[in-house]
Amino acid sequence: MSTTESSSRPADKSPRQQVDRLLVGLRWRRLEEPLGFIKVLQWLFAIFAFGCCGSYSGETGAMVRCNNEAKDVSSIIVSFGYPFRLNRVQYEMPLCDDSDPNSKTMHLMGDFSAPAEFFVTLGIFSFFYTMAALVFYLRFHNLYTENRRFPLVDFCVTVSFTFFWLVAAAAWGKGLTDVKGATQPSSLTAAMSVCHGEDVECSAGATPSMGLANISVGAPLQGPDSPSDEAPGWVHAVHRVRHVHQRTTWQLFGFINFFLWAGNCWFVFKETPWHGQSQDQGQGASQESAAEQGAVEKQ
Repeated sequence: MSTTESSSRPADKSPRQQVDRLLVGLRWRRLEEPLGFIKVLQWLFAIFAFGCCGSYSGETGAMVRCNNEAKDVSSIIVSFGYPFRLNRVQYEMPLCDDSDPNSKTMHLMGDFSAPAEFFVTLGIFSFFYTMAALVFYLRFHNLYTENRRFPLVDFCVTVSFTFFWLVAAAAWGKGLTDVKGATQPSSLTAAMSVCHGEDVECSAGATPSMGLANISVGAPLQGPDSPSDEAPGWVHAVHRVRHVHQRTTWQLFGFINFFLWAGNCWFVFKETPWHGQSQDQGQGASQESAAEQGAVEKQ
């Protein structure tokens, strides 16, 4: 029994010892330097970017009143979300026909999955790369400084991510505008043929403000054109697009990531041998000019 216990104890301690050695080997002071601190910010804002966009879901709706009678009111509520393939989102349109009480299946317009998925995918790749770069930078910093290939690879990847974040932010900004237009209640009523008939009244609420004022979570969706507090309850319950403040947040996170990666290019470039070569050339030129000036003074 003693031999088995003694053999099991080192086996139990070995994983713990490996973790302890890994944690002890991390140089946390590197996070105080610009190169490490910016990578932490890149890691955090990558989570914010793909987390907010990938988890979004909202609703839009309208009211259809047939034959101008209060009892023949149909409410339409349409739910949509990431990846914003709106042309696959279905809703039922009442026909307002006494001989045919059934409804007709309709779809929202537009497919905006390409820019949305590119935005989320870029955020996920940024998350994994910055996490791996942080571990390598904190644990194997000697290799990072001694081997010239690692700073060059890091610089090339940083420049690539900078370009991709600019493209993703611009593309999703355009897609975001199209999503806003396609999910407005007024667009919903305009696409329903029943709303163009006689003795049919279709109501649509005003779209809430989409500015940066609604960026904080839980901000009210009461815009200058929104229904007033004295309006009936069904106006607030149906004519709305919920959580629209999150959409503007995605755009902001996209451009924040772009500026973080663009600013980090300089600090990564300083670690590459290209920066040292430029300094050596500058020093050599200054020494030559000083030598020529001294020769002129002697003459």
